[in-house]
Amino acid sequence: MSAPQSPEVPPVLAGLFDDAAVFPPGSLPIEEAVAAHVAHTDGAHGGLIGAFVLGAGDVDRLIELTGGLPDGSFDLSVTVALPGVSDAVAAARRIPAVRLVGLEVTVPDGVAAEAVVPALAEAIDDGTGLTVYVEVPRDTRRDALLAELAGRPYLAKFRTGGVRADLHPDERELAATVLAAARAGVAFKATAGLHHALRNTDPETGFEQHGFLNLLVAADAALKGAGEAELVGLLADRDGDRVAEQVRALSPRVRDLFRSFGTCSVAEPATESAGLGLLPAATIADLTEVSA
Repeated sequence: MSAPQSPEVPPVLAGLFDDAAVFPPGSLPIEEAVAAHVAHTDGAHGGLIGAFVLGAGDVDRLIELTGGLPDGSFDLSVTVALPGVSDAVAAARRIPAVRLVGLEVTVPDGVAAEAVVPALAEAIDDGTGLTVYVEVPRDTRRDALLAELAGRPYLAKFRTGGVRADLHPDERELAATVLAAARAGVAFKATAGLHHALRNTDPETGFEQHGFLNLLVAADAALKGAGEAELVGLLADRDGDRVAEQVRALSPRVRDLFRSFGTCSVAEPATESAGLGLLPAATIADLTEVSA
């Protein structure tokens, strides 16, 4: 499910932060992003960090950038459109240092929900150690696609933000989506917009942004049978002390539903988690040294 935890990282946060540093708004050059990822995963805070996330078009660049690393030491999750899945898998598996652990598959407009699973089954002939996330569209295909994924070896990916205000689902939409996944028994990861631990209003853009800790708490409530109204309230909560106390009370079982989220900055979510008392100061001191 998640990366091995270090003694400083509570199980509920272990491997929660997938390293999407090359994606906006961080947009770190891949050379810097790969070096930073290796340093982070080797640090005392390494238990927080999941896979390195990279678009399929850039996978070949890892041949050179990971050339000095031990075989199978660089965990990679590849974002790819549905028609390119088999090529992306083959490209990643040609690189000795890379251990392909995930695929994050987008579903093009016009592709019916019932066509997705057969296409994946045809493209992926060996799923050993490979977690496949299907990005669930924010349209009428959502529930049908979750129904198709239920009971299959594929998980969901939910987009929780982006570079425009309309790409950010409000609390009610996200609550309904999390509930639909929980009721279908489909685990998920989240991507985009989760720049901070708590629900917030971005001071530069004015966008309403979800907090990754709020999402953890809401996922736990969904697993326990809460209704949509309760999840809406949990997602909207901006009280750091209250949310942190709820996170401290969570069972690691919540991660069976909410697997991880992509972040363009490992430092920000870790630092904010520490500020809320969820990580020891020593962990952040190590992270600061690596990020310097």
